[in-house]
Amino acid sequence: MSLVNLFSTEEASSFAKTKLQPTTAAKEWTGALQFEHTFTSDLPGDPVVPQSPYDQGTESVDIPEAKFRASRKVTGALWSWAVPSHHDSPQLISVSSSGAQLIGLTKQRFLENPQAAAEVWSGNQMLSGSRPWAHCYGGHQFGVWAEQLGDGRAISLGEVVGDHGRWEVQFKGAGRTPYSRFADGYAVRRSSIREYLAAEHMAALGIPTSRSLALVFTDRSVFREETELGAIVTRLAPSWVRFGSFELPASRQDSQLLRRLADYVIAWHFPQLLSQETEAKNRYALLLHQIVLKTALMVAHWQAIGFCHGVMNTDNMSVLGLTIDYGPYAFLDSYNPDFICNHSDPTGRYAFKEQPRVALWNLLRLAGPISVLIDEGQNVPDESVHMNDVKESTIALVRESLNSFVGEYTNQYAVIMRKKFGLVSKTSEDDLKLIIQPFLDLLEKAGTDYTFAMRSLCDVPAILASPERDTLLEAHIDSLIARSLTCDADNWKSELKQYYLQVYLPRLQDDAGELTDQCARDITQAMKRQNPKFVLRNWVAQDVIEQSDKGNTEIVDQVLDLMTKYAFDDDVPHVPDAERYAGPVPNWGEGLQCSCSS
Repeated sequence: MSLVNLFSTEEASSFAKTKLQPTTAAKEWTGALQFEHTFTSDLPGDPVVPQSPYDQGTESVDIPEAKFRASRKVTGALWSWAVPSHHDSPQLISVSSSGAQLIGLTKQRFLENPQAAAEVWSGNQMLSGSRPWAHCYGGHQFGVWAEQLGDGRAISLGEVVGDHGRWEVQFKGAGRTPYSRFADGYAVRRSSIREYLAAEHMAALGIPTSRSLALVFTDRSVFREETELGAIVTRLAPSWVRFGSFELPASRQDSQLLRRLADYVIAWHFPQLLSQETEAKNRYALLLHQIVLKTALMVAHWQAIGFCHGVMNTDNMSVLGLTIDYGPYAFLDSYNPDFICNHSDPTGRYAFKEQPRVALWNLLRLAGPISVLIDEGQNVPDESVHMNDVKESTIALVRESLNSFVGEYTNQYAVIMRKKFGLVSKTSEDDLKLIIQPFLDLLEKAGTDYTFAMRSLCDVPAILASPERDTLLEAHIDSLIARSLTCDADNWKSELKQYYLQVYLPRLQDDAGELTDQCARDITQAMKRQNPKFVLRNWVAQDVIEQSDKGNTEIVDQVLDLMTKYAFDDDVPHVPDAERYAGPVPNWGEGLQCSCSS
């Protein structure tokens, strides 16, 4: 069977509909972005299709579609040219103002002609200067090596450089690539809504993350657990290189390709490693160390905010320490360290409390490939060795970097949590053990709503400084009991009150001196900037999905505003249901899990 025959009539016709001659829609966006293409220029591509169809001017392209979309093993390369599918009647649903600003655009530009924007940002019409491609990588999935994976439903357009740095612009859900395997390359609306909102929300919370630009709905039928309608998210990241990007060439003993990738990542994303101060050191060892530090910081943010990634496979781990590939993520409702947000994870490999450990396990997988480069880059006399056999000095450098993870994670987590507890003047090495963990243990014991408890904690300094302390403290603890799942009210109330008066208050006084009314109010305001009132809980995202399914697509913009502009605010203007989204979790939404396809 020929490659072309692998495709249905609909799929084959879609390639013909991908016009290289700009339509009116595309012309409205002419010159909107100035693309660069460092990844495809600096790194080797798939030899099966050596030229992008978008390099050939405005003439029709006479290249079989199968060469762009048929799943196949790709060797000696880090990417393949790609062609987004055509989607009938795309509909622009939402645009992130802050996401647009990153690449020099405005939301208004999209809204001036929403239909033209939908044609461009669905991939129906290519922006001038873009040359779509898909990234080739591998990965460990649930601890098992999966060999080649790659961008099966993601297609990058190029890189845009502006006042806010370099951003690779990428469609997710735009159709098949050589890495789609048995899937169709499309994304359903529910997963697209979740990722679109989550990335911007996490950025607003100050957590390292990819970003979202636009959300477009299509009328395409997509099968996941059931047949659903499709969507495309345009997302942004300085780079989408993953741990698995290094693992795949290493698994194939392709040290030359591995080195080229590492040199590219250093040159474009860690240029400080090429400075005079570091030139005498092994730049690959320094690269590994930087990735360890960035990963530790990212995971510390996750644990502090109560975020569960859900599928920490090595192909979902960014070398830049960014949260990427939002699938079955969740924010904690009740504080439960054992919570599993992914119902495809029955053993709890990626449970909330396991995330730091898994991050280190993933770093160990990355250290294998990079150790080969560290080994070759050392000026230590030795014989040429196999990729799985490195020098003792290399092992020592790798061990040093990996051993730094626990300390870096612990330090970063302590810094973030001290701010959340209002401890900003003085630090104590014992804060995690004596102040922070005892409070979390109390929340776990009662199954208390984590976000609500941390936000409520912001009021405690003022309560403790008030002459009506006992009355206010009683009401405060009652409000927490009302947001707890399993609570022996009398005993828990006594334990929590004792914690506040005998543990937390003395530490506040040690940190701030005398806890006056004004001092307490200042601490409260600082804490409220660290403890959001609103997080994108699973039940909130599900509510958005269901309302948009019923035709209320405005809800996407409303919740985007809530989760980005007002996440830390007590008073939220012009956002319907804001207080409901900060309220008790409905029974159907408590502990809600999602699948890898959602």
